Amino acid sequence: MNRSSTSLGLVIAVVAAATFGLSGALAKPLLESGWSPAAAVTARVLIGGIVLSPLAVLSLHGKWALLWRARWRVLAMALIGVAATQLLYFGAIERIPVGTAVLIEYMAPLLLVGWAWARSRRSPKAVVLIGSVVALAGLVLVVSPGGSASFDVLGLLLALGAMVGCAIYYLVAAHPSDGLPAVALAGFGLLLGGLLLGVVGLSGLVPFRTSTADVAMFGAEVPWWLPLLIIGVVATAVAYSTSIAASEMLGSRLASFVGLLEVVAATFYAWLLLGEQLTVPQLLGGLLILIGIGFVRSEKTDAVIEPASVPLVEPLGSEELPGRPG
Repeated sequence: MNRSSTSLGLVIAVVAAATFGLSGALAKPLLESGWSPAAAVTARVLIGGIVLSPLAVLSLHGKWALLWRARWRVLAMALIGVAATQLLYFGAIERIPVGTAVLIEYMAPLLLVGWAWARSRRSPKAVVLIGSVVALAGLVLVVSPGGSASFDVLGLLLALGAMVGCAIYYLVAAHPSDGLPAVALAGFGLLLGGLLLGVVGLSGLVPFRTSTADVAMFGAEVPWWLPLLIIGVVATAVAYSTSIAASEMLGSRLASFVGLLEVVAATFYAWLLLGEQLTVPQLLGGLLILIGIGFVRSEKTDAVIEPASVPLVEPLGSEELPGRPG
């Protein structure tokens, strides 16, 4: 991987994190108006898939064999990267504090470091280990986990499942494309994942509620579909396609560390759009995440052993829902 390609990949990854992070601040008014997390994320994913569908089809240039060859990758993105990770997270936040669930899910980069270590039987370089510790410390400061909820084993297991799903999302996204454009993987993965989420929601396995009431946004009352449309187009269609493109360029490990900026972005948008307090520890946490990314990025390219690649949501944001992957 040359330096210019890596630099471009980092820029695209930052764009992905910034757009993913926007979803939390825009989704909160929907949730407060009566939408359930499952219904909101299902609508979000389906809108994103529908928006990307024409671009996905055009990007194939009639070469549908590319999609067929990548069918297992698309299926893994839909089943695990989009649907399963979201559902596991929903189950977790019903039992443990949101901050704790987010913290566990976003430990996915550490899982990828461990996976690469186990698979290659080569210990990570010191800069990767230092970067991992620094980034994790920053994540703790930004998320500030806690709450009065009692210890719940099932809730913790569900959150761990979401962490695994988030890690697999990056593995799927970073897998060699074999000619399949990133927008095609994102578009068809979102469509299929949205349909699966809808089936699960309508089956009653998770709360599935919608509302047509106006919501408070930008200091005024706006129709319910406006924030949902912005989430679907910007925080889903743009976010997933750029995240996949960046993962292909950077590899799953570095892309997952840059993805931690999604939590920082979500906190910033909550301050900017919702007036939520932005604390000094959170600002320090964001700085530590950047420093951690810098350490991981500084590892020599020829020393990096990428895990064999196999959505963390997603999440709709750290306030209620995961960005991805999470």
